[in-house]
Amino acid sequence: MTSDRAATTSTVAELSPRIQSALTRYRVLAITTGIWLLVLTVEMVLKYPMDVDLPEWARIVPIVHGWVYFIYLIMTTDLAVKARWRPFPTIGVLLAGTVPFLSFYVEHRVTQKVKAGQRL
Repeated sequence: MTSDRAATTSTVAELSPRIQSALTRYRVLAITTGIWLLVLTVEMVLKYPMDVDLPEWARIVPIVHGWVYFIYLIMTTDLAVKARWRPFPTIGVLLAGTVPFLSFYVEHRVTQKVKAGQRL
């Protein structure tokens, strides 16, 4: 187990500062996008199928999610260019922010692969 931890630590240290900072930005935005998508999903379920009257402040949830998702697209593209990802996996990662809970799973997998030095 110690050798696995040492191998992981040395692999992380080998990432260039550009890729490491792009990965950090991607991770923050992937998690933020996932959270706002879950909030938006709950709002839509309450608003339409359950016909619940939502407070006035709930009107900003779709707007905030839209802007956060837009920034997520930019940060993911930045990481994809710096880590030299192939086009189709990049598109898959970009679309992960549109399916509830998927952005958390994809963020975890992308982080593992980037830290291991693998291309997507």
